[in-house]
Amino acid sequence: MTMACPRRSSLMDDLLGLLRIRIKRGVNLAVRDISSSDPYVVVKMGKQKVKTRVINKDVNPEWNEDLTLSVTDSNLNVLLTVYDHDMFSKDDKMGDAEFEIKPYIQALRMQLDGLPSGTIVTTVQPSRHNCLAEQSQVTWVDGKLVQDLVLRLRHVECGEVEAQLQWIDLPGSKGL
Repeated sequence: MTMACPRRSSLMDDLLGLLRIRIKRGVNLAVRDISSSDPYVVVKMGKQKVKTRVINKDVNPEWNEDLTLSVTDSNLNVLLTVYDHDMFSKDDKMGDAEFEIKPYIQALRMQLDGLPSGTIVTTVQPSRHNCLAEQSQVTWVDGKLVQDLVLRLRHVECGEVEAQLQWIDLPGSKGL
């Protein structure tokens, strides 16, 4: 008689899919060097951490960079932190912002195929509980659901970061 080994749970069993965060640009970021800053963005969710490239001497940087996170729990928040890159000392913090992915995930769970492109599915209002600088719309665009965010940075005198969320379904994952 052979004993069956219990099947080990893999990441794919818990994986809902991938969240692609496009870090578009920074607006009016804080000056941390003599007259400018060398900003980059670090995005964290749970134990994952990804970051953009450094843009030298620019307080209005255009990153237009896609960062991808694996989503296993739609209740987790995303923390975005802007840093000033310093060559000879510790990088300075230039503010942070936190946002929920839950409203976006809830919109993804609706069956939306066939909607006209440009349809606004849901709107998240700025409040004391989020870092939105203005209302954020989840929109159906060309067969995909996207959410545009303008995040006001906390713990700093000024600055905003513009980002966009997109979802990537992975074959073999648990899915939504």
